[in-house]
Parts: sequence; structure tokens; C-alpha cells
Amino acid sequence: MRASRLLSILLLLQVRGRMTAEALATELDVSLRTIYRDIEALHESGVALYGQAGRDGGFQLVDGYRTRLTGLTADEAAALSLAALPAAARDLGLSSAAAGAATKLSAALSDDLRRRADHIQRRLYFDPIAWYEEPDTTSLLSTVADAVWHDRRLRVTYRRWKAPDQVERTLEPFGLVLKSGRWYVVARGGARVDPNVGTYRVSQILAATPTGEHFVRPDDFDLAAHWRAYLADFAIRRHQEHATVRMSPLARQRMAHVMEPAIVNAVDASAGPADADGWVPARIPIESIRHAHDELLRLGAEVEVLAPAALRELLGRTAAALAARYDNPARDGTAPAQPVPVGS
Repeated sequence: MRASRLLSILLLLQVRGRMTAEALATELDVSLRTIYRDIEALHESGVALYGQAGRDGGFQLVDGYRTRLTGLTADEAAALSLAALPAAARDLGLSSAAAGAATKLSAALSDDLRRRADHIQRRLYFDPIAWYEEPDTTSLLSTVADAVWHDRRLRVTYRRWKAPDQVERTLEPFGLVLKSGRWYVVARGGARVDPNVGTYRVSQILAATPTGEHFVRPDDFDLAAHWRAYLADFAIRRHQEHATVRMSPLARQRMAHVMEPAIVNAVDASAGPADADGWVPARIPIESIRHAHDELLRLGAEVEVLAPAALRELLGRTAAALAARYDNPARDGTAPAQPVPVGS
């Protein structure tokens, strides 16, 4: 038990830097006296740590002791966060470093812990790419990542969805995010361009040139918190309109597999009483008439739009065009295929 606690103290000091005896005692759920005894034992065993008195004092490992403790190189240490995502490590050029870090960590484990780690590794695999999608082609990812690691500005040519479709930007990249197989860089525009923090899809960067200029990354910037807030705001901005629909029981079963969670949750929350055939009215959020048209076509004849009129009319025209297409013989001269019952 004490050996495990001593190792925990070393790892806490390595990861967090300076810590007070009170903080260590709270973290490890032991008394202050125990912490002081453990610190003395570590010091007597040759561990290079020291204490500093005062309000901002605490215990701390000497500079450089981190490498001697783990044996990891700088690249291997950086790759540890990608241990469960080999594809991400490969994209960032850290696959060999990740493999080296994993080997060193495995060698440091006891036989029992190594067996447990191997047991999990053989039974658990992480695949960040969604079904029916291919990962982005990100030939400039290494250039962008290098700018992120070293806090360097980038001059980029970026392709976007609105006109003008290509723009020049000077970016100060704060971090990278991997979302469903797609890489995004969270960056602030250069002081002469845009002071706000934005999100850019790396595969849409057509050119990237390091400017050689260093920028100061805000100490209080939290990438994970920023991304969560961005996703919440994105969902709100996307769904500015609503549609009223009727859905069959089969549509409600299928929608969990073909519609996004926001629509599924909206149907569950707003569904009214079912009619004699089991159809229910509901109110769903939509991004636009065209986008809603394309999404609702996934449910075929199992959904009916009641409003807005523009969406109902657009789906009606599509249904009429499909009916006309399939009422005629196939173009190769063969007879039309027999209709397949909905739900088969």
C-alpha cells in the first residue's frame, strides 16, 4: 500500500507540478503526517524533489526528473494522449512515438498489470469514424499541427460554403479537434484580421504557409470547454425554424437510426395523441427547407409534412417526380420492378 502511495505522489507531482502537503493528503485521502513521512522516504531514497515554504510553496520535482522517471521522449509523452486513437496518431505523424510510448509503459508494468492491460486491449477498440463516411483527406494536417504545437501563426487559403468561396486568413491556432473522422482547427484570426476564435475544417484548407511569427496562447483557454460551447451554439444556430409533421409507428422506429438526435428528441417531446392508424403529430426543428426535404426523404411515405407549406410543396413535387419516373418502363427496356412493401 505504501509503495503504491509513494508512486502516486511521484506521478501527481510530475503531472501537476508543485503541490502542497494538504493537497496531496486530500488527493490520497491520508493524514498530513503520512504525507510528510512519505516525502521524507522519497527524499532519502534519492528522488530529486524539494519543498518550498510560504503561501505559494509546496513540494516539487526538480526540473528534468520527469524523463528519468518515465524514460519517455518528448514525442512519446506527447503521443500518450492518442494511445487509444492510432489513426489520429498516424494523421499527426506520431504513430511511431505512440508505439514507443506504449512499449515503455508496458515494460514498466508488473506481470499482473501487463496481463490486465493486454486483456483490455484485446477486447476494446476505438473507431472515431461514423458509419458510411470516409475520413477527411488532410494533406496539410502536419503543417497545421506544427503551428499548434509551437504557437506559430499560419497564413491559409480556406474554402468555405458561402461567397466568396475562397478566402485568405492569418490564423493563430489554439488546438486541434477530431470529430467523427474529421479534423478541425480552433484558431483566432490574426490581430489584423479577426480577434474572434473560430473553427476551421482542416480538409478545407487549400494552402497553409507558416509566417514565422510567434503568438501568445491565452493561459485560460480550455479547448474542451470551448468545443462543447461551440457545438451547443452550432445546434441552436442550425435549427432556427420548425416543421409540423405526422409520423407512422414505423417512422418513429426508423428515425433513431437515420435522423439526428435533436429531431428524435423533439419528436419524443412533442408527439401528440396517436390516430386510429398509430400516426402521431409532432413538431421538429429544421435547418432550412432544402435540408429538411433531404432529411425527411429518408423516411419515405412514413412521414407527412403539414407545415410549412413550402416544405410540403417541395416534398410533393419530389414525390410526383418519383412517381412519374417509376410509372414508366425502365430505360433499358425491361419491365419495371415489382413494388417492394414499405418496411420490408
